[in-house]
Amino acid sequence: MPSVSPTFSLLPGAAESSLILHVPHSSRDISPQARAGIVLGDTELERELDHITDAHTAEIAARAATAARVTPWRFVNRLSRLVVDPERFPDEREEMLAVGMGAVYTRTTHKDVLRPDGFDAGPLVERYFRPYARAMSEAVAERLAATGRAVIIDVHSYPTAPLPYELHGEGPRPPVCLGTDAFHTPPELLAAAREAFAECGEVGLDSPFAGTYVPLGFYGADARVSALMVEIRRDVYMTEPGGAAQPDGLTRLGAALARLVDAVG
Repeated sequence: MPSVSPTFSLLPGAAESSLILHVPHSSRDISPQARAGIVLGDTELERELDHITDAHTAEIAARAATAARVTPWRFVNRLSRLVVDPERFPDEREEMLAVGMGAVYTRTTHKDVLRPDGFDAGPLVERYFRPYARAMSEAVAERLAATGRAVIIDVHSYPTAPLPYELHGEGPRPPVCLGTDAFHTPPELLAAAREAFAECGEVGLDSPFAGTYVPLGFYGADARVSALMVEIRRDVYMTEPGGAAQPDGLTRLGAALARLVDAVG
């Protein structure tokens, strides 16, 4: 069933589709109550949103859903990742804590203060992170019940030049990077993605970003849930940072993502 919240949306696909396009970082929206603890002024905050937002990725996913032969489901975050980042571990397992970017960020992309030291992230985690995680888990469970499997395609973008917060920014930055997980990314899913995005330029693997999102209840435990992260270099489809989309780029990437949906969904 469709799930709608002020902070996220599950947009329905075909009943027979096993595929969920997950778009966690496309929004710039920070409601007043969600701005808790943020010390940046309006101008500085807008600049940070330019750098941190995976702009226009919701549009790429929407175009793919429209073009696909069997419509996939879409789970779209409606709040900025500066409120909470739904893809982080909510505990000490999260390596991005080293740069102040756990489930609730305390530092910016340039390592400046976003929220003060000692900020209590608990209320934001309870209000935003946990409901999002529950809803995504339920969406995966529904696909498993309906089709016997679930395929999560995580749709992201990244800047052409590395930002100071990146822990692994020294590696290759191809037009398309595929992030994988040893347990949840089967070879056939990876091969289908390489073929689908071949027309968009070089397709790299796990650099500059690795891994992919699977809800914690299924992570490392249920092989019926497969997942792949698609990271698109921003100069391929937009003006950086935070600028307008290039129509040809959106068309090309939407078509490529639709080919992947058709191949595996």
